Amino acid sequence: MTAKEYGIFLPIGNGGWMLSSTAPHPEATYAWNRRAAVHAERVGLDFVMSMAKWRGFGGSTDHWGRSLESMTMMAALAEATSRVRIWATLHANVHNPAVAAKMVATLQDISGGRAGLNIVNGSYAGEFEQFGEWDPDLCHADRYRMTELWTEAVTRLWTEDSVTLRTPYFDLVDCASRPRPAVRPTLINAGRSEDARRFQARYADGAFLAADSLDEMRELSADVHRRARAAGRVCRTYSMLTVVQDETDELAEAKVRAWGAGLDREALALMRSTWGIPAEQARAWAEGADGEAAFQTPYVAGSARTITDHIEYIVREADLDGLMLIFPEYDRDLLLFGETVLPELRSRDAAAAG
Repeated sequence: MTAKEYGIFLPIGNGGWMLSSTAPHPEATYAWNRRAAVHAERVGLDFVMSMAKWRGFGGSTDHWGRSLESMTMMAALAEATSRVRIWATLHANVHNPAVAAKMVATLQDISGGRAGLNIVNGSYAGEFEQFGEWDPDLCHADRYRMTELWTEAVTRLWTEDSVTLRTPYFDLVDCASRPRPAVRPTLINAGRSEDARRFQARYADGAFLAADSLDEMRELSADVHRRARAAGRVCRTYSMLTVVQDETDELAEAKVRAWGAGLDREALALMRSTWGIPAEQARAWAEGADGEAAFQTPYVAGSARTITDHIEYIVREADLDGLMLIFPEYDRDLLLFGETVLPELRSRDAAAAG
């Protein structure tokens, strides 16, 4: 049994990960994200990761209407930190693989070998239609085939003097990219479909999974592990969890209720419609949603003991290698988590590994 890994999802878009007018509202500024990354390193977390977002969801909160660019920001955070791993995001349907290879190799150099690349193949059509980078004729399987070829191109450019590769999606002709990274950057991918899990097992070092139940999460994680082993590889599995911590369970649960009361239903409806749900259906669903819909991920609310027990349980029972954590109050609760939860988690993980 290997050590569990814990990191944070940075608030690169305004509002962070709460669709609520009454929740804490981190701004899409470098200052906010720098503080969060420095806090994460100070308390002993393993990685910081940022998404790439090109269009927000409006509503009363203008959710993600403002966002920073992932690779640029993470290069700066590599300078602001010295130990924590730095995982940025690129969309394979936006960036040519030769451009991406050099960008990530540069981040690897800046960070001293701590760089990671979260590979996304495009899921929200509206983000990419606005600048002509969405092909409606590509089905889900085709997008993953494109991403497989893109990833092969990037990784070959990190190791080969010249790459020639002709594909239906891009062409490389006697393409070179130097300097090459001395150590291959970590590759990450998020998704739970059959296509996603096949890609993760073959190419990724880490897979971010979502599920509707603990049993489903266990099955997905075990499947990625099994597929990777069959390919002679290791792919670690992670999921996301929002942490709402206070001195007592009651105080933490009161925060959940207060933040849920401000659910931004307009932004929620637009977010759902970008997933392909018909607009009228998305609006009806958002109008009937309860306050918990303000949370974009599963969450745990409670005291340090409650949160520690919950994280230990889901990581163990779902066969996960770690979690990416979200804190609505990054400045306060990230430090509190580091002082009161993380040491006990590390102790329990070490005991289980031993």
